[in-house]
Amino acid sequence: MKSITIEGHLRTENGKKAARQLRSQEMVPGVIYGGSSEINFYASAKAFKTLVYTPEFQTANVTVNGKTYNCILKDLQFDKVSDALTHVDLLELVEDKKVIATIPLKFTGAAAGVKAGGKLITKIKALKVKTLPKYLKEAIEVDLTPLELNGNIRVEDVKVDHYEIMNSPRIPIASVVMTRQLKQEEAATPAKK
Repeated sequence: MKSITIEGHLRTENGKKAARQLRSQEMVPGVIYGGSSEINFYASAKAFKTLVYTPEFQTANVTVNGKTYNCILKDLQFDKVSDALTHVDLLELVEDKKVIATIPLKFTGAAAGVKAGGKLITKIKALKVKTLPKYLKEAIEVDLTPLELNGNIRVEDVKVDHYEIMNSPRIPIASVVMTRQLKQEEAATPAKK
């Protein structure tokens, strides 16, 4: 799994005024939760770029005062006007403590319904899962091969070892729908008596 390194600095002052001052220097305040204690830190806005602006799931090794914390992204806050990153919440990965993470889906195979002339529509790009940190991975693979025309693959159809999927089981992930051309061809063929 991909991991990025962020060089952070311990925050000595907290509050709006201190946070505003950090942001004016193109720094982003952040918090690391989930470990033995909460760590308030800040780092350069550029350091977070590869973690924030990507569809990929990855971990971050954040070094603060010589100690490194292995984390995942928990929450982000952006400025309403400038759309600049204003705050980052990270979750420290503790070996025997389950975490909730949003893992992207990777679709494999060609759906049988698409080969028959249908159109593939993906409805969900990621699943929310609960698992131990050692089982975290970049993506959950979903095989589309058995997907027939007018068929669905639902959340309940995805089986991954060591993952407890938090999404509602009946929600469709991907479906193959009839195209307008197929509907017209079907309507044009006379009904058998």
